[in-house]
Amino acid sequence: MLDSKMKNTLLALAGTAVLMASSPVLAQDAVPATPAAATAPAADATAATPAPAADTAPAADAPVTVAETVGHGGGGITPISMFMDAGMVVKVVMIGLILASIFSWTLLLIKMFEFGALGRTTDRFLEAFRGARTIADMRRIATSDDFDGNPLADMAAAATEEVELSRQAGLSVTGDHRDSALLRAQTAVAAVQAGLAGRLSGGQQFLASTGSTAPFVGLFGTVYGIMNSFIGIAESNTTNLAVVAPGIAEALLATGIGLFAAIPAVIFYNYFNTRIANYGTRSDGFNAELINGISRQLDKGA
Repeated sequence: MLDSKMKNTLLALAGTAVLMASSPVLAQDAVPATPAAATAPAADATAATPAPAADTAPAADAPVTVAETVGHGGGGITPISMFMDAGMVVKVVMIGLILASIFSWTLLLIKMFEFGALGRTTDRFLEAFRGARTIADMRRIATSDDFDGNPLADMAAAATEEVELSRQAGLSVTGDHRDSALLRAQTAVAAVQAGLAGRLSGGQQFLASTGSTAPFVGLFGTVYGIMNSFIGIAESNTTNLAVVAPGIAEALLATGIGLFAAIPAVIFYNYFNTRIANYGTRSDGFNAELINGISRQLDKGA
């Protein structure tokens, strides 16, 4: 009896312990462990989240820098800006070539007016000369102020003056001394004609020099500028085209200016050489016409 009471008491105590262990009130101390464990990864994830943001910051800045660089290297480049940013040697080359080009165009305008006026004056002189009836008339027309400085008028003046000097010296220019007087007149005409090419070819040497040397001068500026650009590339340790393109463009501008100065100079040189040659042919024809006219007048006894 006693043993059964003790067994019942022990069973009751064990059941009470089990109920107390499984009671929600007593289990509240163990519940917070689960949220703590769950929030730990969340905290780690939150702590890890700023790292990508920090990594993406340079990426956000990079497009701005590239855009600015491309904007400067693209639409911001003009011939004036390239000239202003060029080195001193390249600037000197560009300025020299620009001055040579300006002088070439100035020579073009001057010689165009010169040859135009020369052609008109020559036409009027030939018309008047062919109306002369005596050597005195030839001399009067040739020495007229209307034809002052005209090469053909100077040739006629020199020939008639020689005949007049021979006559004043007492020589029989229409008789025994006719041939010698005519020879001296031819020599005087040849002397004037020899200086004709020099009178008409003023500025041709400059055009020839500009046309032949300007491309090489421009190339020198380009080589020097590209050399500096490669030095800058080596110092900056970058091969970004937007960075190195402006320096190379500045260097190439020197070659462009050199060609701009050389091409017109060569064209003008060839053009004026043709005009000079044509006028020389015209003067040769007038030389024959002049000597024939003087010889005819001497035969007539004029």
